[in-house]
Amino acid sequence: MAAMHERPFDLLNKAVGQQVLIRLKNGTDMRGKVQSFDVHMNIVLENCEELEETGSVRTKLGTILLRGGNILFISPA
Repeated sequence: MAAMHERPFDLLNKAVGQQVLIRLKNGTDMRGKVQSFDVHMNIVLENCEELEETGSVRTKLGTILLRGGNILFISPA
């Protein structure tokens, strides 16, 4: 029997309400709770924080919209 493969949107659906780490193409790391996303992978994060390279909080941003074209990867935080 073939293994079931999850599609990217299945994984994003599971991430709604969960905290994630997102790296942007410019190297910036953002951490926050996924509120919603769309087909372009634009993501709304709440309680978002921009992180230093060491992982410490640089700036607390609150609720933000990240444009999908700027996202390099998304990982559980």
